[in-house]
Amino acid sequence: MNDFKQLFEERRSILDDKATQYREERDSWNEKTKELVSQRNEFNAEVRELIKLSDQQKQVREQMNQVVREKKGLRNEASKKVSEIRDKLRTDKPEEKPTERGPRGRRERPITLQSLQREFNRLEREFERGEHTGKNEGKVMKRLKDLNAKIRQMKKEQELLNTESSENQELTAARKEHDEAHQSVQEAAAAAQEAHDLMIQWDQEVNKQRERANSKHRELRNTKQEADKAHRFYIVSLRCLHSIQDMMRARRSAEAGEGERPAARVEVQDLMSKLMSGDTLTTEELMELQRFD
Repeated sequence: MNDFKQLFEERRSILDDKATQYREERDSWNEKTKELVSQRNEFNAEVRELIKLSDQQKQVREQMNQVVREKKGLRNEASKKVSEIRDKLRTDKPEEKPTERGPRGRRERPITLQSLQREFNRLEREFERGEHTGKNEGKVMKRLKDLNAKIRQMKKEQELLNTESSENQELTAARKEHDEAHQSVQEAAAAAQEAHDLMIQWDQEVNKQRERANSKHRELRNTKQEADKAHRFYIVSLRCLHSIQDMMRARRSAEAGEGERPAARVEVQDLMSKLMSGDTLTTEELMELQRFD
C-alpha cells in the first residue's frame, strides 16, 4: 500500500505542477491577447481617422477640379473673343498677295500667329487627354515650348506694327483677358493636382495602417488559440489530478473507517460536476479546485 501511496503522491505532484504550468501559460497568453486587442483597436482607430482625412482631401480636389472647369470656360470665352476681333481686323485689311510656291510647286502656308495658336491649342488638348505618352510626350512638350516662344515673339512683333486704333486696343484688351484667364487655369490646375497628390498620400497611409491592424488581428487569433489550448490542458490536468485525489481520499477513508473532510468533498464534487458538464468556472474556482487534496 505504501508503494501505491508513493506512486499516487508522485503522480499528484506532477499533475499539480502541470496544472500550474498550464494555468500560467493560459494567463500569459490571455495577457498577450489583451495587449494585441488594444494595439489592433488603436490601429483601426487611426485607419478611421485617416479615411476621414482622405475623404476631406478628395472633396477639396473635386472643388478645385470644378474651379478648373469654370476657369477653362472663361478662358475659352476670352479666346473666342480674341478670334472674333482678329477675324474682323483681317477682313478690314487689304487682300494679301499670294504666297510663293515652294521648290516642288506647292504653295506654302505662311506662318501666322493664328496658325501657331491653333497648333498650340490642339497639342495642349491632346496632351490633356493623354494622347501623347512615352518618348512622344517629351517631343510634344518641347514643341509646345517652342510654339509658346514663337507666339510670344510674334505677339511682340505685331504689337510694334499695330496702330493705336480702337480696334487694335480692343484686341489688346481681349488678349490680356485671355492671358489672365489662362494663368488662372494653370493656377487652379496646380492646386487641384496638389490636392490630388495629398489625397493619394492619405490613401497610402490608410493602407499601411490597415495592414498593421490586420497583422495584429492575425497575431490575436494565434494567441487566443494558444490561450484556449493551454486552458484545455489545464482542465484536463485538473480532472486527472482530482481522479488521483479521489483515489487517495478513498484510501484514507478506508484506513480511517470513515470519510474525512465531508464539507470539502461535497464542495469539490460540486465544482467537478460543473466542470464535467461543460459549465464555465471562474479563475478563483479553478484555483480552489486545484488546491483541494
